[in-house]
Amino acid sequence: MSFKYTTKLFFAFISRFKLIILMGILTGMGFFLLAKTYLPDLIMGNKEIIGMTGRFRPDNLPREILVLVSQGLTGLSDFGLEPGMAQSWESPDHGKTWIFKLKEDIYWQDGSRLTSSNINYEFSDVTVDRPDDYTIIFTLVEGPYSPFPTVLTKPLFKKGLLGTGEWHVKKLSIINTYVQELVLIKGKDTLIYKFYPTVDRTKLAYKLGQIDQIIELLDPFPFDTWNNSIVMDNINKSQVVTLFFNTQDKLLADKSLRQALIYAIDKNLLGARAESSINPDSWAYNPQVKTYDYDPTRTKEIIDQLPGELKDSMDIKLVSTPSLLPVAEKISGDWEAAGIKNQIQVSSIIPSEFQAFLTIFEIPDDPDQYPMWHSTQESTNISKMANPRIDKYLEDGRVELDLEERRKIYLDFQRYLIEDAPAAFLYHPKYFTIIRR
Repeated sequence: MSFKYTTKLFFAFISRFKLIILMGILTGMGFFLLAKTYLPDLIMGNKEIIGMTGRFRPDNLPREILVLVSQGLTGLSDFGLEPGMAQSWESPDHGKTWIFKLKEDIYWQDGSRLTSSNINYEFSDVTVDRPDDYTIIFTLVEGPYSPFPTVLTKPLFKKGLLGTGEWHVKKLSIINTYVQELVLIKGKDTLIYKFYPTVDRTKLAYKLGQIDQIIELLDPFPFDTWNNSIVMDNINKSQVVTLFFNTQDKLLADKSLRQALIYAIDKNLLGARAESSINPDSWAYNPQVKTYDYDPTRTKEIIDQLPGELKDSMDIKLVSTPSLLPVAEKISGDWEAAGIKNQIQVSSIIPSEFQAFLTIFEIPDDPDQYPMWHSTQESTNISKMANPRIDKYLEDGRVELDLEERRKIYLDFQRYLIEDAPAAFLYHPKYFTIIRR
């Protein structure tokens, strides 16, 4: 056939079947795009690379990661304690001895069955007996302790971070005792956690494309302005941004002055308002405590009634953690507006000397807060509080087994703690998750 005839034949074919050809091309492109988007996940599974700020060792990784890999003898839900590896537990002697019965259908990720010999909690003041494969008995040397089952919510592992959960540890990278990267797998899916020492370093990793997500970020800037990023937020009621006062300071030993400082802070502008040191979702939470609503007039009234030497020497040293510096500056401005002189310092650790210290308080899973407020706890009692009434509530609350009686104790504990004002419970922090589209 001549070239001219072939060309005419080709164009005639195109003209006659152009709609079918166009539909075929579009369909092919559609299949190509779908395959490019979803086929890797179908073949290789989903992979997420997540960045977190913090320095963690293998034995203190964040709980939200550990619970993916394993569980404890007990677990926590919105309704309180629930069975974990243990199906039941009891204390025959009012909190000194705890007997746990294990579930008989739990297996470690290496295929071996869970038995009492595998339970490896390390307590310095607890003796452990294992009368059979599915019973373990803890005897507390120091005496009764009602929150003990809550302590056992900590996930358990065999050597090599072998757990009982759906996610398995595939890789653990450690540099200078700190975890740099943790790789978890479940079937074809992969979670890669990368840990960075500072927020700036975490944000830089996201900008460079080294991670696809950032979790637990207090400040979403600049990613909240990026079109290729999704920003989600969550209020963490298990934490409270707290302003601790040094109750042994010659100035702040005066309760009325501490109350005046709290009244002067416009708390509603800071975040989701907190009223107590106990999680508002807890069974022990007391919603009827003193609220210290913003009242600069009341602040001035209290200060006017103070002795002259206190008013003359009033110059509050406010120490803040670096991440809360903007909050410290707002508090400082409120105090200045109320006529209270102050100065701000920044510290990444709890200072040995301070008058007011702004930090994030991690609320315990159980309402027992003995280490934080009891007068004997010198190393953990940040406010250096010494109140016999509070001491008594804390002592009674940790030995009482009846849940309703414990609740009554902690309702009163919160009422008197907040009235005494060793600290100002300001707001529950909002954390942001950044996800690359």
